[in-house]
Amino acid sequence: MRTEQPTLAPTMRAAFFVSDSTGISAETLGSALLANFPGVGFTHRTIPFVDDVTAAHAAVAEIDRAYADGRHPLVFTTVKRAAVREILAGSRGAVIDLLAGHLAELEGRLQQPANEDPGQYHGMGDVERYHARMRAVEYAIEHDDGQTARALDAAQLILVAPSRCGKTPTSMYLALQYGLLVANYPLTDDDFPAEGLPRAIAPFAERCFGITTTPARLSQVRTQRRPSSHYASLAQCTLELRRAEDLFWRFRIPFVNSSTKSVEEMSAVILQTMRLRGGQE
Repeated sequence: MRTEQPTLAPTMRAAFFVSDSTGISAETLGSALLANFPGVGFTHRTIPFVDDVTAAHAAVAEIDRAYADGRHPLVFTTVKRAAVREILAGSRGAVIDLLAGHLAELEGRLQQPANEDPGQYHGMGDVERYHARMRAVEYAIEHDDGQTARALDAAQLILVAPSRCGKTPTSMYLALQYGLLVANYPLTDDDFPAEGLPRAIAPFAERCFGITTTPARLSQVRTQRRPSSHYASLAQCTLELRRAEDLFWRFRIPFVNSSTKSVEEMSAVILQTMRLRGGQE
């Protein structure tokens, strides 16, 4: 008789993301690297604003406390000041400096030293680009879930999908990160049956991009919002997704399945497919 083998829990390692600013870059880049090791479990801890020796010593104390049984914590850093980096390097963590090699190469290419002031990467940069992104966020909020058709002709992209497929977070991400004017339109029972696209978006078919998911995933997400409802039932989710995909195929609207993709991955697919370029610095 076959004996079931126990499932072993993944090896856990502490992962720190240490930055002299918000920590967003360190966490994003470090997490992307860690994703290549699915057999290892990680506890994530971001330590922002480590921009002087006092903050550096405090960070080291926390990192050292996470050392256990010979497993050195992983420490991803985006710190520019040499004195702060030196303190971090003295911790019991395995320090991966995400900037050092690249900055050194750039210094050589540009024949000048990098500015050590913290937070430069996260600064406002071009003020006009910053304001453009804020306008894009305001536009995405105003045009979320088909709330209004006002100025819809200004949209660079219109995301189309049944409710709870990921339209809103994708719209906001594209607006905030790329400064794109993104509207999103929810497909509802009122849009079917119909021979054409919904009236509000029909004039802008070339700017439309669809999002789908799996019926099981959609039912799960909707159940969290409205438990035991017709809206969240597997049958209703299956129907809505089938109708949506049929609409996309009929009108040659490209679409992506969001069930196994992050917002960042979906956004990359959308940008490439629609040949859009935003104002990311």
